[in-house]
Amino acid sequence: MLKQVMEIIDLLDDPKITGEKALQAFQGIEGITATSTTLQGAEGSTDFVKIFIEGSDGKSTGGTAPTLGIIGRLGGIAAHPSRIGLVSDADGAIGALASALKLTDMYQKGNQVAGDIIVTTHICPDAPTQPHEPVDFMGSPVEMSDMNEYEILPEMDAIISIDATKGNNVINHRGFAISPTVKEGYILRISDDLLRLMSMTTGQAPVTFPITMQDITPYGNDVYHINSILQPAIATNAPVVGLALTAESAVPGCGTGANHEIDIAGAVRFVLEVAKEFTQGKCYFYDETEFARLEKLYGKMTILQTLGQE
Repeated sequence: MLKQVMEIIDLLDDPKITGEKALQAFQGIEGITATSTTLQGAEGSTDFVKIFIEGSDGKSTGGTAPTLGIIGRLGGIAAHPSRIGLVSDADGAIGALASALKLTDMYQKGNQVAGDIIVTTHICPDAPTQPHEPVDFMGSPVEMSDMNEYEILPEMDAIISIDATKGNNVINHRGFAISPTVKEGYILRISDDLLRLMSMTTGQAPVTFPITMQDITPYGNDVYHINSILQPAIATNAPVVGLALTAESAVPGCGTGANHEIDIAGAVRFVLEVAKEFTQGKCYFYDETEFARLEKLYGKMTILQTLGQE
């Protein structure tokens, strides 16, 4: 995995990188489709990229295996010209693209996972920065609603949202951590299957991070969010789990020199095992029976996927 992570870091560490350039390694391969769409926002533009990797029993070819979505969530990969080099916030894009690169390599060698995989993120080398406590964040040239529109697809049966989550005083572990599953406004218990896979791939006890009701509500409602890692959950009925790249100290999202290759490679290894087992029906993000019981007892919580009522 480290090889793929290093390749992606080298590729993205270019002030003139575009979505099309980032996707060159995925072009011309049967069963792999990679596209880039440029979107102009109020503070610049970004290229939304999508990589589709066909499964051996995927729904795209008439199969029944579930589809996994892997989203690299971030404001921007860099803040040129004010800062030189990739920023901490680039971890989401690096992790997503490195996952796609390894899955593509597996596909070409005949190691297809059962279900289709859809990887999405966006490429912006000159994103704005924004104030945030306890340290500054990266901003984005486009709105959160645009990210959700381009990065979340109805075909995704479950979603892993990869995001640098270092700009806080809540997490004090360097590496990566996973969140509880979020589905339709409910914060559910952490998946035992995901904990098992994390322990297996790291050789250590699993690490998780807390989330709050605020974190699963949309940006724009004037309440504090730890970051955008769970914003995909407001735009889908599929279960979403945040995969956070973490640090022991509070690291600004716009800080450079903070992309730890080993940590990202560990997260990618975890993602690949989830992709294998989830699409084989051996890994579950949540308990369907328990979720149905919660809704029967307490009703829908989908209001938390909206801006609410003033």
